[in-house]
Amino acid sequence: MPSRPLMNNEFYKTGIEGVDDLLNNGIPSGSAILIEGGPGSGKTLFCLQVGQNMCRAGHKVLYMSFEEREERLREHMRSFGFDPVQYEKKGLLCIKRFNALDIARSVEALLSEAKKELLIDVQPVLIPGDFKPDLILVDSLTSISSAFSGEEYRFRIYMEQLFRYLEKHNISSLLIRETPVPTHIGGYQGDEKGAAISFLSDGIIAIYNVLYENGSRGRGLEIFKLRGENFKRKLVELEIVDKKGVVVNSKKPLLGKYRLT
Repeated sequence: MPSRPLMNNEFYKTGIEGVDDLLNNGIPSGSAILIEGGPGSGKTLFCLQVGQNMCRAGHKVLYMSFEEREERLREHMRSFGFDPVQYEKKGLLCIKRFNALDIARSVEALLSEAKKELLIDVQPVLIPGDFKPDLILVDSLTSISSAFSGEEYRFRIYMEQLFRYLEKHNISSLLIRETPVPTHIGGYQGDEKGAAISFLSDGIIAIYNVLYENGSRGRGLEIFKLRGENFKRKLVELEIVDKKGVVVNSKKPLLGKYRLT
């Protein structure tokens, strides 16, 4: 169970105790936060767990999937002891799958119709009109980006409009972005789309796959950016535990020789 209230008018907590311990006041409500990491690091589970915790506290959550089908996500949640169906029945949770290519085509049509590219309206393109969420989880920006292949400028326009829409309506968001090597540790160059997303976002929570010198593997988490807020700057241990989900030990920094991926 979450250890404290998850949301007030100004901030919200993730409900994952070790993550919330790294925050000062919490995550500002209405912020767009990137959940960034490599394949298999636990990004999707992290977001599903935050969504479960928010629903449990009575807040409305929209999970927008551009990869997994809805039932597969429900199965994933149930395997860690979460119960998505009860919150769907209460109208607190909406899990919906989208086609990223449909998004790209719709944006292209809107841009052609509007003539003024910065005035397009993302509402009919992305946000279901019959559900008013407090938190949106997007899985993933990487899939949306791929649909705009060769159209970096149009993708940036779309992302600007998305972030603007979320800010205008004070909708908090966690947006998954998969990276082969985290951009902020200097190992991945030439990603114009990624740079644009990082610049537009209000915060970055990085989840790493960790390869230790002795050959063993683990996971780590750090809050890398949270615009305008204080937070504890350290890289700590993250585990994925059966029937519990993501467990973060804020008092256990990664030690020894290792490589982040």
